[in-house]
Amino acid sequence: MATVIEKPVEMVTDGTDHVHVSFDIDSVDPQVAPGTGTRKIGGLTYREAHLAMEIIAESRRLCSMEMVEVNPILGVQNQTTELAVGLIASALRKRIL
Repeated sequence: MATVIEKPVEMVTDGTDHVHVSFDIDSVDPQVAPGTGTRKIGGLTYREAHLAMEIIAESRRLCSMEMVEVNPILGVQNQTTELAVGLIASALRKRIL
């Protein structure tokens, strides 16, 4: 996953001071993020999603971010909302490990 994220981040940050990230929570496996309208079995794991956000944070180029497709009504015990908040924190340089 690191290689998959590092290369695009390198490309996007080349020659620019800031980047915007739009993270679609339905890219995460529904066992981890059930609270979304378009669930995709086999999506990102919890750790892969956080790693992606941590790599973006390491670039120090993030200036804005949106977390989309979070639907707490479809969620289970606020699991998806808590994941979304955690991913935003990872993008802002908080480490989960």
